[in-house]
Parts: sequence; structure tokens; C-alpha cells
Amino acid sequence: MNEQHLHVSTADGEMETFVAWPDDPGPFPVVVLYMDAPGIREELRGFTRRIADQGYYCALPDLYYRRGRVRLDRTSLDEGGRKKMFGHMRSLSNAGVLADTGSLLGALRGQAAASDGPKGCIGYCMSGQFVMSVAGTYAEDFRATVSCYGVGIVTDETDTPHRLAPNVKGEMFFAFAEQDEWVADSTLETLRKTFAEHGVDAAIDTYPGTGHGFCFPERDAYVEDAAEDVWKRSFEVFARQLQA
Repeated sequence: MNEQHLHVSTADGEMETFVAWPDDPGPFPVVVLYMDAPGIREELRGFTRRIADQGYYCALPDLYYRRGRVRLDRTSLDEGGRKKMFGHMRSLSNAGVLADTGSLLGALRGQAAASDGPKGCIGYCMSGQFVMSVAGTYAEDFRATVSCYGVGIVTDETDTPHRLAPNVKGEMFFAFAEQDEWVADSTLETLRKTFAEHGVDAAIDTYPGTGHGFCFPERDAYVEDAAEDVWKRSFEVFARQLQA
């Protein structure tokens, strides 16, 4: 396994991005992993390596770079720490992450191990809105999109990501928790209706007996069977769209 940190130049600074790819001869299809609210940590770097181990060049951008090098210990956050975490989360916008993604795509074109072909992305929690936005904005690049209990995908704002559905190409997979205080039941209904209306190839599934965060082994919410099924189905989407 190969690993390194890229320093991606953006309009607002330098975005540190952890990347991993196999030892085999490349180039490899690119998968971008968009972080959840606690931000960059070893757990996400482990996810990055797991994706790379399946034959991908996986990139994990630090979306909080505008606020410095934010590193939170999610396992020991007190009330003050959680307040800071949500402050970091609310500092992000769809427009900002889309701009960062454009910069990242440009930087990856200079990496010999990264293929110029179709790409994938996966986002957790707060990044559900970002992967939906990316899929609808960089549709020629991103052909495989996975959202795990994503929030902010359907909103009343003018930039609500779900309205980009007509632009989406390729395949999408949305994995939701059965009990999730952060995702309204109406979100799933709206997504199903929107995708059907525009002919988007999207699977939307709810995992019984799960709550928000069920894919993360370090959380009390972790449900191994459900988390492993999400991995299995995610890799199936990536294989169909990126390795054909």
C-alpha cells in the first residue's frame, strides 16, 4: 500500500489530502472520501486504505482547512468540544466544497497513480449533501456516488443538492439508518420521487435496527452487519461504474 499527503492549492489556501493506492501497477480509478463532522482522524484514514485495497486511488480531503489544521478526538468530546465541532461543520457550504473538489480534481490529474477515467465518491453524515452536489455538478467525472446516512441532501434552500438530480450520470447508492434524528422521513420520499422523475439510477435503502453513525466501528451506534453490507454494496457500485 502506498500513502502520502497531497497539499492541494485552492482559492482559499492549501487543502491537505491523504491519499492511498495499491502497490500494483496503476493508474487506478479515483474515489474521493468526504469526511463526516468530526473531521480527519485515523478511522477515516483506515477507510481510505480499505477503499484503496480494492484497487482504487482514494483521496481524503480535509474540508476544514480554512479553519487551520482541525483535529478532534471524537471519543472524548465534551459539550464544549461538540459545540466547536458543529461550528466547524457549519462553516462549510456546498459552494465551498464544490470549489475544493474542482481544485482536487485538478491536482489529481498530475498524479501518475490516479486514472483520468470515471471517478467515485463516498460521503458520511454531513457529506451526504456534498456527494450529491458533486455528482450533479461534476457529472462527467463522478459516475459512482455513495451516501451513508447523509444529511442536508433535501432542504428548502436555493442550493438544495437534490435539485441537481437531472445532471447525474452513472449510479448512486444511499444508505440510511432506521432511526436518525438528523434525517427527516420526507427526505427519502423526496429523493425517490426526484430520482424516478429524472431517471437517475439510484438505490435508496434503510437498514433496520440502526441509528446515525452505524458505519463507524469506534461509535456505540456501530452495527457490524449493516456496516459491512454498506461496504459490499458500495464496492459493487464502484466496480460496475469505475472498473468496467
